[in-house]
Amino acid sequence: MPEALYAEVRAGVAERERHRVRLTPGSYVSTNTYFGRLHATYWQRWTRVGDVVVEFTAAGRGRIRLLASDTNKVERVVAAVDVAEPEARTVRLTASVDRFLDGGGLWLDLTTETGELTVSDVRWTADPAQLPRPVRTTSVVICTYNRVEECLDTLQAMLDDPEALEVVGTVRVVDQGSDPLESRQRFATIREYFGDRLDYVRQPNLGGAGGFTRGLFEATSGAPEDDQDILLMDDDVLLEPEILVRLTAFAAYATTPTIVGGQMLNLLHPGHLHISAEYADMSRLKVGIPVEGAVKESYLLGRDERQLPQVQDRRVDTEYNGWWSCLIPASIVRAIGYPLPLFFQWDDIEFGYRAREHGFPTVALPGAGVWHADFGWKDWDEWHRYFNQRNGLITAALRTGFDERTLSRTIAQLLAQYLVGMQYGLAATLLQAVEDFMEGPRILKDGSAAAAAEIRRIRSAYPETKAVPITDIDVDFRDLRVHLDPGEPSNELVTWAKRAVFHARDKFVHRTGMVPAGEAHWWHVALFEKAVVTDMAETGVRIRQRDKAKLRDLTKRGIRTLRRFHAEAPAVARQWKDAEPALTSRENWARLYGVEKS
Repeated sequence: MPEALYAEVRAGVAERERHRVRLTPGSYVSTNTYFGRLHATYWQRWTRVGDVVVEFTAAGRGRIRLLASDTNKVERVVAAVDVAEPEARTVRLTASVDRFLDGGGLWLDLTTETGELTVSDVRWTADPAQLPRPVRTTSVVICTYNRVEECLDTLQAMLDDPEALEVVGTVRVVDQGSDPLESRQRFATIREYFGDRLDYVRQPNLGGAGGFTRGLFEATSGAPEDDQDILLMDDDVLLEPEILVRLTAFAAYATTPTIVGGQMLNLLHPGHLHISAEYADMSRLKVGIPVEGAVKESYLLGRDERQLPQVQDRRVDTEYNGWWSCLIPASIVRAIGYPLPLFFQWDDIEFGYRAREHGFPTVALPGAGVWHADFGWKDWDEWHRYFNQRNGLITAALRTGFDERTLSRTIAQLLAQYLVGMQYGLAATLLQAVEDFMEGPRILKDGSAAAAAEIRRIRSAYPETKAVPITDIDVDFRDLRVHLDPGEPSNELVTWAKRAVFHARDKFVHRTGMVPAGEAHWWHVALFEKAVVTDMAETGVRIRQRDKAKLRDLTKRGIRTLRRFHAEAPAVARQWKDAEPALTSRENWARLYGVEKS
């Protein structure tokens, strides 16, 4: 991963290692980077920590400065020390966390002139007397499904960093796959190293919600004084073990029990931050919307318009955090209940908003990040879109006043766009999601395991839902001229009406053509009779072809579904609200797991 995310060499030559940096003469190194700085603004806002101490070992000849910034990235020197001894010595510098409310951070700058300088073992600490409550141990919960090597890599990364692992009690792996970790010799070796600290649980596939909730369930199985806080983590992340230290420390010092989320860095583009803080518009079924002032898909190794580092100085407060890496205090679980048995998609969002309703905030902590598969390289037209849409409706029923009119318009708009864009399987997925929502809480009786199988069966009837290698398609290469999107329409409704007329009259601008993934908007693809669209992962293509029979059947079904939604959805939303206590209860999850409630 990019070394400059930890320490940036701004002049001269420096050797950077995990716990050490060595500067040659005439060099300048700064830790004003994503992982290298202390994001003091979050500590002032959410904790009562008054001072922090940065401690390190230094040897050689050079100067070390402790710097601070404000909201506008204007820096100031807090403390400095000159080193002029060949023998290593411990240095401590102190900074007050008192002028960072809107933004700013703390970091070290290292410079040399005529000599070499080595700095190692940098550690930021706060006075334990400032802890607001006794510290609980933290358990790590990894939910895994047939990602054996990735999960084993994550466990190995913890073992390779004993200092990070020290802050963790139990490491619980909830394996829901048909290819279990325990079938590998490598797992046996890892298990031996962990010893009693590793709890390996096998259970039927209940999705991410079922896997993560098992960790919450076990961590709160005894008396409240025996609870462990829970750090949820995906199985396919590339783990920066330091996140264990940073999330647990911040949660311990937070003035009120707080969900502390790690941020997501893109695995394929490791210098990019996915999003710094987000919210959901439940009435429009939209998630991942940047809050005001947040950054999205930001290049952390770049420079801003003033040629200053692209760091997150301004504090932005998130409304929820994804569970790729997220610490949840056990006290919050006891206060608000367990997650909904949604299988996956929206389970983390609904839980975050439910906690918010009860007065428990979520903090997306900069500098605490893991690398996760880029969301931008995942195609929207996948089977799990069913859960995105159905669970979005459930969340809207539970966490909003349920704006039936806006939701109806949203569903109608999505359906109309899918149909003219020749995404018939995606249209069927949406309608199934709406219809299942209308069935009420009983659809979650089995934790949605049956729904996961059923939506795959439904989508199998629609060829365009499958990506295939471009070498396997039966299309003359001369018909695969690439057509780029001419641009977003000024009036989407008028444009959609024109495209719909084209479909009704069998008219098209292009009989066949190829459309790059990023250009495959409905208004563009609707101009083709057959469009060969690159899958977002760019490993294959999807062939979208007009089909008047499917268009007619799905349109009729859509009209019926929307009429029913308009007439019955408010009453169904009340059913969901009434069922919430039972759905989120320990008894319900004990039933799903087939274990004693205890």
